[in-house]
Amino acid sequence: MESTQILDALIIGAGLSGLNMLLNLRKLGFSSKIYETGSYLGGAWFWNRYPGAGVDSDIPIYQLNEKEVWSSFDFKERFPSRQELMRYFRHLDKTLGLSKYIIYNTFVTSADFDDGENIWHIKTDTDLSTSARYLILCTGFQSKRYTPPFKGLDTFKGEWYHSNAWPEEGLNLVKKRVAIVGTGASGVQIIQEIGTQVAHLTVYQRSPAYCIPMRQRSFNDEPIVTSSNSSEWQFPNKIEYESIFNKIKSTFSGFATDFYPEKFDNLSATERQKVYEDSWTHGGCAFWLFAFSELFTNQEANDEAYAFWAEKIRARIHHPIKKDLLAPLKPIYAWGSKRPCLEISYYDVLNQTNVDIIDVSSSPIIEFTENGIKTKTEGVVPADIVILATGFDALTGGILDINISNGKGNSIKEKWRKGTKSYLGVCASDFPNLFWVYGPHGPADFSNAPTSIGIQCDWIADLLLEMQKNGQTRIVADENMEKIWTHHVHLLWKNSLFPATKSWYQGSNIPGKIEEPLCYIGGIPLYTEKLNSCTENNYEGFIIV
Repeated sequence: MESTQILDALIIGAGLSGLNMLLNLRKLGFSSKIYETGSYLGGAWFWNRYPGAGVDSDIPIYQLNEKEVWSSFDFKERFPSRQELMRYFRHLDKTLGLSKYIIYNTFVTSADFDDGENIWHIKTDTDLSTSARYLILCTGFQSKRYTPPFKGLDTFKGEWYHSNAWPEEGLNLVKKRVAIVGTGASGVQIIQEIGTQVAHLTVYQRSPAYCIPMRQRSFNDEPIVTSSNSSEWQFPNKIEYESIFNKIKSTFSGFATDFYPEKFDNLSATERQKVYEDSWTHGGCAFWLFAFSELFTNQEANDEAYAFWAEKIRARIHHPIKKDLLAPLKPIYAWGSKRPCLEISYYDVLNQTNVDIIDVSSSPIIEFTENGIKTKTEGVVPADIVILATGFDALTGGILDINISNGKGNSIKEKWRKGTKSYLGVCASDFPNLFWVYGPHGPADFSNAPTSIGIQCDWIADLLLEMQKNGQTRIVADENMEKIWTHHVHLLWKNSLFPATKSWYQGSNIPGKIEEPLCYIGGIPLYTEKLNSCTENNYEGFIIV
């Protein structure tokens, strides 16, 4: 089926970035629609149905800054669970009537640019053909799940599930022998949720998750009586929301609190311990992003933060072997070079006698058998159900899943074959009228998602409006400016402690994927400064006609 209408913009993905982009463009009068693979909006939260799924940004910052929506909606938890987030998305949809602009159950298979007409032609798995002036990719960082090619997985006679493909009806895990592979965010959340239900749980861990306390609170909890300088978190009043939404545009991470104002070297060891304790008490991402900014570049600062963390965690773990597996005295990787997981009862569950941990870095998985998983040292450990919390081909995977061609016989896949290239983390040279949000070379998952999403969506919408006013219909990034931006992203990465850590931040979790920085780690203020500089210099780095 072919649509005769030429849209101003087609957006791919109905998560927060796609919805924000849709709202911005339609407010400005651009005809725009979203194609979404799922049967409803919500993006990652539509798919993340596993037990314990939730976000690590606290309220009110994990939502779109739409006053009509947030003024009439109340989150019931400090860190919204998946159920709370879907309740929010339904309210967002009902309030703003978004679904009428979204085509659900539709996967975009290809997009070809017509270099003569300056139009994108898009095709889907439902035989829908659409034309649009601009193509905006809002595929997110976890739209392409990764399942390792385990030998014998197809012979396993039990049930197995990827954490991102959890059955809508749920799973009965009571009294079952369960194995979980992976201890990233989804693995941690699942483990602490199911650990008290199962007969036995085997955790297959490659490297320890550096978990920090969530300090979850419910809106119905008794208020905490504190002094004015207390680090305890409190539910914000809605009269504070607008100032909070403004503030998060200027903090390093896009959260409502920023790094400690004093430098690491300017404080005594005792004074620094007080900073660590306060951030630990505050909970959430505070110990990661609200302590010292030198954490990511200074080895001494990083080692000290790790030592503090390890002491706290080791005190909670009873068994000496588990203690060394979960919080070794010497760090396996730099503290904070992977996004820390927030936990409520993770270490309590791992203390249970019916929970075993297998270190697959020293005893790798050899194969799946009919009855379980075989590792080098332990042999076959039986399991009724296996959960693969093995993550995603992050940031670039969702984009490369689409066959995107620039009209000159070149694909984005071929362009990035030797490494990802972008300009300003929103577009690529040689691909006119193509943008992405919350993708490679932007702040993405090194920030509070709605903050960086809002900044990018506002900037792209303003750019397209300026082009419309000037009667311009084609924009493409200059190749040399693309090289300069990509070098800037790489240089920030190189001058940090991140490169030594195998993580999805640089694609290390996907065999064969080039190891390179995928996130912009310069912080929200510097990133915004770069965007504003481009705008103020007549959109320097773009060829616009």
